[in-house]
Amino acid sequence: MGLLHCLSLVALLLLVHTTESTQPPFSCDASNPSTKSFPFCQASLPIRKRVQDLVSRLTLDEKISQLVNTAPPIPRLGIPGYQWWNEALHGVANAGPGIHFDGAIKAATSFPQVILTAASFDTHLWYRIGQVIGTEARAVYNAGQAEGMTFWAPNINIFRDPRWGRGQETPGEDPLVTGRYAAAYVRGVQGDSFEGGKLKGRLQASACCKHFTAYDLDDWKGVNRFVFDARVTVQDMADTYQPPFQSCVEEGRASGIMCAYNRVNGVPSCADYNLLSKTARGRWGFNGYITSDCDAVSIIFDNQRYAKTPEDAVVDVLKAGMDVDCGSYLQNHTKKAVEQKKLPESEIDRALRNLFSVRMRLGLFDGNPVQQRFGNIGPNQVCSEEHQDLALEAARSGIVLLKNSDRLLPLPKTKTLSLAVIGPNANAPKTLLGNYAGPPCKSVTPLQALQSYVKNTVFHQGCDSVDCSSAAIGEAVNIAKKVDYVVLVVGLDQTQEREAHDRVDLELPGKQQELINAVASAAKKPVVLVLLSGGPVDISSAKNDKNIGSILWAGYPGQAGGSAIAEVIFGDHNPGGRLPVTWYPRDYVKVPMTDMRMRAEASSGYPGRTYRFYEGEKVFEFGYGLSYSNYVYELPAVTQSMIHLNQSSATQTAENRLVSELDKDLCERKKISVNIHVKNEGEMAGKHSVLLFVRREKASNGSPVKQLVGFQSINLKAGERGEVEFVLNPCERLSRANEAGLMVIEPGSHFLVVGDAELPLNIII
Repeated sequence: MGLLHCLSLVALLLLVHTTESTQPPFSCDASNPSTKSFPFCQASLPIRKRVQDLVSRLTLDEKISQLVNTAPPIPRLGIPGYQWWNEALHGVANAGPGIHFDGAIKAATSFPQVILTAASFDTHLWYRIGQVIGTEARAVYNAGQAEGMTFWAPNINIFRDPRWGRGQETPGEDPLVTGRYAAAYVRGVQGDSFEGGKLKGRLQASACCKHFTAYDLDDWKGVNRFVFDARVTVQDMADTYQPPFQSCVEEGRASGIMCAYNRVNGVPSCADYNLLSKTARGRWGFNGYITSDCDAVSIIFDNQRYAKTPEDAVVDVLKAGMDVDCGSYLQNHTKKAVEQKKLPESEIDRALRNLFSVRMRLGLFDGNPVQQRFGNIGPNQVCSEEHQDLALEAARSGIVLLKNSDRLLPLPKTKTLSLAVIGPNANAPKTLLGNYAGPPCKSVTPLQALQSYVKNTVFHQGCDSVDCSSAAIGEAVNIAKKVDYVVLVVGLDQTQEREAHDRVDLELPGKQQELINAVASAAKKPVVLVLLSGGPVDISSAKNDKNIGSILWAGYPGQAGGSAIAEVIFGDHNPGGRLPVTWYPRDYVKVPMTDMRMRAEASSGYPGRTYRFYEGEKVFEFGYGLSYSNYVYELPAVTQSMIHLNQSSATQTAENRLVSELDKDLCERKKISVNIHVKNEGEMAGKHSVLLFVRREKASNGSPVKQLVGFQSINLKAGERGEVEFVLNPCERLSRANEAGLMVIEPGSHFLVVGDAELPLNIII
């Protein structure tokens, strides 16, 4: 989230916080006769009128004081201080200054890091996780352990480059998956229904789409996010970078947006009127507040030199449509901008109306929140058994089986079995959590969970850390020789990939590969390799090594991650996760991370990015994932294999057609239904995600290699057959952006693809 020095501010704030009060902060106390008569305290009035009344009562100094994340109280109006900066990426966290776990609530449910949750391809699971986070957030607030109910999540930037240190925080590289995740998570957190539309303005908690937009580089080879100017084509903006944010706003109805540090085509995101006001508020109908990333306003002057003076930076962001500054820059320079007549006070009023509207939607101006709609959510609902079970389910659902030669897994459950658990990530509880994590309810490491299955378990760390500059390979080999089976738990952690730190290679750090090779060669049977990482790693050697029988990728699986890994290894769970990102070979690092282009360019040798446009070799494909079961697909014919997107089927053209020129009713009428029969031919029940792609028979310049158009999860018992249905609007799902950034439909032969099965589809325009 913000600059690293902000962390010291957080620590200071936590130190000075008094824990005596268990009362949540709120305005409009019914027992206070001096404030209860204010119109802004009348809950029966429309929020718009209440906010207008409140803002009209503020002095200029009071107004300016409210434009920063740590908003001070306004005692004369009975308004307490408010903290906009709170974190809940994969569980309520104390990574921001607004949440503290020093009262009745000591921890919160810690779900897997988002990249692993995304591997489930299960929108209902994502929604349920959001529900739990929203519930626990409200419980923490009701217990008096929060100064705000605005949470700066989800991170829905596209995981464009495998080296990005924050890719772990995202749902992966696909815009459809990322957009669906955004909508599901936001609906859950804010208290909406799974389908949306239940909320009538009121919020359980507030979610915030970040980082708007084209932000996916932190610090790579001397180029950092504060000065990076992302040069993005309108084509890539339209079909890659912007769709997740549009889904977050239009479908999720998110009440917050965070503008990013970086510039996009020369303009800082937080100073971009076209981005914040014309696009988000104008085209998408965004109704909420817009915050800067931490100190993003200051860098517009200090680092980027986009603004000539600090006052100009303030004017730029407020006129662009930003509302609140994470930092103190607006507090320090806004008044001077007004005095210099560079900034009309009306721009400040506009921002304040957005800010106080969200606080009112949260019920913080309706009297004591404990006596309101969400007031019965208490500490007993944090870390409940149900919530912790969901954390385990999420970890199970995300784990991806990458290799299982000769059906090595699951391992047998015999009392005489001996097991060696080796590797730097085998017993590292902090590594399981990833970044932006709060204290978990409990934590089970892979070692602890495996020990519960096999009493005769020997542990050896193998490396001093994941950096593995020092490895006791000889000792590990001696242990491996003596046991029946070996599980190696290796990978990365936050020292290798994190905010403000991108990777420079795609290999395992230090001597980890040497450790793996030596142990695998010495073991009696092929070994099991478990990889903990957020970003992809080139493990081609392990993939091709006959001494490595099975490979599991477990992301950063959260508080229950160790249990989930052990359950998969011993067959108490049938793995069904699928990779949400392409795993590239190590030489992909030749591609500059600063190159934002998605599409390949043959003339320069640029290979493209993500499964949609990358044309090089892959270690593992997007959507790859094995199971202990074999799932077989049957594709009966679609409802219509020939789609006429014209008023008369007699006229045809070979040219692309702009979606904007097509009648919306026509697009609705031309929806196609795809019913896919799935059979579990294995001996175990399993959860399986069906991924439906579309590809062109002859891809034209700019067309994706293939494009995900739908995904659904289905639970099937051994031998059971089921069916999933996809209903596709051709104007939405079979279109792509042209070079002008406009969505077009290409006529001609297409194929709907699921697994190895294909269905022809002909589009006539």
